[in-house]
Amino acid sequence: MVGFGDDISAVRLSKRQIAVLKTDMLVGSTDIPPGMSMKQAARKAVMANVSDLAAKGIRPLAGIVALGLPAYLTRRDVHGIASGLAQAAKEYGFHLVGGDTNESKDLTISIALFAIANRGQLILRSGAKVSDIVAVTGEFGDTAAGLKALLEKKKHPTQLARPLYQAVYNPRAQLDLGLRLAASGAVTASIDSSDGLAWSLHELSEASRVGIRLDIIPVSEAAKKFAELYNYSTNDLALYGGEEYHLVVTVRHGRFEVAQRAARGKLKPVGVVTREFRGVRSRQAGKETIIARKGWEHFKGQA
Repeated sequence: MVGFGDDISAVRLSKRQIAVLKTDMLVGSTDIPPGMSMKQAARKAVMANVSDLAAKGIRPLAGIVALGLPAYLTRRDVHGIASGLAQAAKEYGFHLVGGDTNESKDLTISIALFAIANRGQLILRSGAKVSDIVAVTGEFGDTAAGLKALLEKKKHPTQLARPLYQAVYNPRAQLDLGLRLAASGAVTASIDSSDGLAWSLHELSEASRVGIRLDIIPVSEAAKKFAELYNYSTNDLALYGGEEYHLVVTVRHGRFEVAQRAARGKLKPVGVVTREFRGVRSRQAGKETIIARKGWEHFKGQA
């Protein structure tokens, strides 16, 4: 019932109801940055799955977990993983009801979530219409800056490090916000930004067969300060960083205030859906530039 590429799957249960399924995995060598604890890693594995359901406007009911545990892990590590899984399930209001454990060469935490929804409830990537407003639920660049600081061992003031490392080690899925936006009836398309803002915008553009003009690149203050300190491009940090779990949505023309009330003021309009072109362009100071379809690929760099 949902085509490949929309981050979830759906199976018909009855004329009205569907089962929504989601799975994603965390792999130690590519998904765990320096300094992240086992508890934080396990929580992140669950949170990443929840984030994709949040973008669809669906609350998870239950989940299962499959663990691949390397022999070098300690008892304390395993307890940390269990604690992180339990914390995340409690944080987002569902139960982990089973799974499997085995030995593996690399740490693997694979999560599968289950939900039930009415057939017309899902917000897919394919619903954006010309003149819709493009909006986001947060500012970007903190995670990219934090990862660069960790991987390149850059030193910076404590007040700058705090938001950057918080974004890396304790990201949050926007589940309640996604549910409220879906219930508002004002959102036409939605995606979470875990693969990067630019990549997410291109996914919406392609799925909906429209163009997106970006009028504002929403860069966080911490990312701006980091970029200035180390001579990075603020736009690159915000557009191509990835690992940020904000929602990127399109809102029906004339219904933005409805969506904003549902979001309790947390929506930031950044652009508009157009018919003039396909893909994503930025208009800054009267000049339009093409936004490349790039995203973050683990710790290898930009894909």
